[in-house]
Amino acid sequence: MLRHKTVLITGANTGMGHAAAIALAKQGAHIIMACRNEARGMQALETAKERSGSQAFELVLCDLGDLASIHQCAEAVRRRHHRLDVLLNNAGVVSLKRTETTDGFEAMMGVNHLGHFLLTNLLLPSLMLAEQGRVVTVSSGAHKIGRFKLEDPFLKKGFTVWQGYANSKLANILFTKKLATRLKGTKVTANCLHPGAVSTDIGVNRGSGFGKSVHRLLRPFFLTSEQGADTAVYLASSEEVASISGEYYYRRKPASSSKLAQDDQLADKLWAWSQEQTGWTEEESSPF
Repeated sequence: MLRHKTVLITGANTGMGHAAAIALAKQGAHIIMACRNEARGMQALETAKERSGSQAFELVLCDLGDLASIHQCAEAVRRRHHRLDVLLNNAGVVSLKRTETTDGFEAMMGVNHLGHFLLTNLLLPSLMLAEQGRVVTVSSGAHKIGRFKLEDPFLKKGFTVWQGYANSKLANILFTKKLATRLKGTKVTANCLHPGAVSTDIGVNRGSGFGKSVHRLLRPFFLTSEQGADTAVYLASSEEVASISGEYYYRRKPASSSKLAQDDQLADKLWAWSQEQTGWTEEESSPF
């Protein structure tokens, strides 16, 4: 049970993030819903209250494609809460065309990895104050075709939607493994997961509606958001994984990841590059 525990979930206004928010609230957690859009966030918050029977929800604005917004989000959380028990890095984007974030990063690497890299490190001091802090990051089995090349990390040459997405999901695992290594000897763990093929609106363009017909056609073959959120909820709440860190999970079990995802040197390179890109410094996450 998570009574009196505080959980922050990115992308909590829709899909798996929303399902996880409801499930964790039912366990007694206070949920901070980190969302990019205030109107959609408030609507999702009210729905979550209804479905969970809990009033313990709050909204914080966070655009993971904007470094300044991430700093503002972390500051707001630290101001409102003495500690943070769980950070669920759930938000994700799929860009059919190559687009860039506010700071000039390729959108999928920028939001799915770099945004969460910065947010996690900024919130580490709050997680350190928890009895047992947890960082849970949603990756994907798509990481198996991912690669990370320092000479073209933002795919300025040869961009494809699947390569961009896979690269960002590989980065999620490498980040988790390096973070877990850095957190050894502390009370904070870091794990990641493959949720399965989940029916969400992640590939639907809200403006044009592009992708809706394909999404509708394939929906019967996908997991529901609740099914997809199950392993994330498990990693965020179960006592069974309280002492486990640095693992990649699928269906509540440790799963195999690609050789690249297990490459410690690549994880070191990704960490250093991510630090350089986001401008995060060790001093911002004391005691590191």
